[in-house]
Amino acid sequence: MPSNICESCAYFIYDDELEEDVCSVQLDEDDYVRFVSDPHAVCPYYKYYDEYKMVRRQN
Repeated sequence: MPSNICESCAYFIYDDELEEDVCSVQLDEDDYVRFVSDPHAVCPYYKYYDEYKMVRRQN
């Protein structure tokens, strides 16, 4: 999966221990193999993160 898609996902967070961004979803082995082996695979857990969603509600 292209990294630019992961960067807009709500589950893509910064890990202080690893000092890098990682996916916080725990994929099972079957999902992981499917996700890594197929270049056109779509992440079933992708959730768009909109940091301005709360601000729009306040206005």
